[in-house]
Amino acid sequence: MALNFKETEKIYIIIISFLGLSSFWINLDFFAQSLWDWVLIYMLVGSIILLNFFPISLPPKANSFSMDSSIYLAILFLYGISFTLKVLFIYSVVELFYRRKMSFWRHLFNFSMYCLMISGAYYSFLFFHGEIGKINYYNLLPYLVSLLVYFGINVILILLFFLCVGQIFKGALELGILKEACVSYSITLLLSLVLAILLWEAKYFGLFLLIILVTLLSFIFKKFLQLYQLVSNRANKDHLTGLYNHGFFKEALKEQFSDCKLLKQPLTLAFLDLDDFKKYNDRNGHLQGDRLLAFFGKLLQQAVEGTNFTVARYGGEEFAILMPNTTKEDAYAFLNRLRKEVNDTYFDGVEHIPYRCLSFSCGIAEMEKDMHESDELIHRADQALYYAKAQGKNNVQLYDKHNMCLDEIKFKQDLEALEQQVKFFLSKDVYTYRHSKRVFKYALEFGSRLDELTVHERQTLALGAIIHDIGKIEVPRDILNKSGKLEKHEWEIIKKHVTWGREIVAAEKRFDDLLPLIELHHERYDGKGYPYGLKGEEIPKLARILCIIDSFDAMTTERPYQPTKTFEEALEEIERCAGTQFDPVYAAKFVAFVRERYLPLAEMQQLN
Repeated sequence: MALNFKETEKIYIIIISFLGLSSFWINLDFFAQSLWDWVLIYMLVGSIILLNFFPISLPPKANSFSMDSSIYLAILFLYGISFTLKVLFIYSVVELFYRRKMSFWRHLFNFSMYCLMISGAYYSFLFFHGEIGKINYYNLLPYLVSLLVYFGINVILILLFFLCVGQIFKGALELGILKEACVSYSITLLLSLVLAILLWEAKYFGLFLLIILVTLLSFIFKKFLQLYQLVSNRANKDHLTGLYNHGFFKEALKEQFSDCKLLKQPLTLAFLDLDDFKKYNDRNGHLQGDRLLAFFGKLLQQAVEGTNFTVARYGGEEFAILMPNTTKEDAYAFLNRLRKEVNDTYFDGVEHIPYRCLSFSCGIAEMEKDMHESDELIHRADQALYYAKAQGKNNVQLYDKHNMCLDEIKFKQDLEALEQQVKFFLSKDVYTYRHSKRVFKYALEFGSRLDELTVHERQTLALGAIIHDIGKIEVPRDILNKSGKLEKHEWEIIKKHVTWGREIVAAEKRFDDLLPLIELHHERYDGKGYPYGLKGEEIPKLARILCIIDSFDAMTTERPYQPTKTFEEALEEIERCAGTQFDPVYAAKFVAFVRERYLPLAEMQQLN
């Protein structure tokens, strides 16, 4: 019958306690010391008690350690193992009384661990020809080895403990701070040698000097840690809200993502967006808007007090809450309750925005087994937030890839925004407006036939198609509408529409994916296109596809400076230019698509 972790833990504690007590009994000689030795023993015990009240703290995580191991090692080098175990035993008895909240088994386990560590350090010291009772400045190897053995036994025993209680991964994480542990043990070895020299040279006065030294080090390191945390807070905090900033949040997310994945614990991320903040800002001014952000930040900070959640200002009016050891269902309950509390919290001026109260939209995503990067969690939480806003705001939504048409919602909203920009051509150049609409239609239909494209790529192709000629807004009207052949300088102006278009669309970051299509749809497969003369697969895939579609519509519709071709003539031209102007693979697929989808309709129209 298999043992559970509780039973395994008990067996492990019993085994270590037995080994530790055996080591203690074998090496102990209680009556070998003189009266003055006993005085020194009690002074050393008092020193250990005192030093435990002045630990040394190390940044960045404020990990602290006591110098008791320095005393054990120092007296081990000078007085041997029996003397050291007496100091350990008396201190453990004293500790048993002033730390009564700790269970007796924990005290026994700690005492046994120290016995094993001290015994291992002692015998390794002797094995490497260390001399008890004097400090050999010319042979430091025994001291170094004994420290490594002392440290190694400590690590192994702790790791085995985590293994026995079924938290081997947590043990690995605890031991993952080995850099800081190495620093602390290096200080331990250095101070143990310092103490040994002081005891050897000055005995009681030497011990007094060490206590003063360690106490001062404790205060210095504490002040240094406070200064470090002050500077760190300034670097990691948002000055307006007092919450963590975007940079700190991304680092915290990466760390928590890695830890929770290793420990197989849940991790949930929530993005919150203040509803109608721009309208509030426009009506009440930016100073009042800043006050609202600070006020909302305080509400979030109060909401997560007493939890292990990390709340940050992600950017603008968007906030993030990182929730380790929390499922998405628990996060939903927490945030929906918070949303209702926020709705009931008044802030000056909110009565003039649509909901007439303070509100936020929220998207929640939980880490899943198939995730490898923290950015995937960000993307899903962001999609859920987008869905929450699309649902009318002031609501909380869980990410669910089966129930959310997130891409479709975003696509429709992006399309509406881009169509508004293209409508400027209605008053300046109707041809370009109609051309953009037709290219969009071809791109939408042709993209749906290309199995190698993802949903996102298909939508990017369609959106890039409708906005690809937006730069022609900057081209003078007389050049756009010229009926004859363009002069060389006029053609140079026309060619600039791709870079002008890129500059126009780049103003909105959400359309960054469209920039290559706008700027590069006139590049040629043979490298003779513009604006950069890119060649072959140097040209992004979607830009190569758009080049074919754009050229096809240009050839088959009436233009001021070139004759119109029939669909069949245009397809023959595409086939002829495959491998020079056009990507040969996509040219062949586009020709097949048009012949299947449009040629029968074109022939029927000609017959009529």
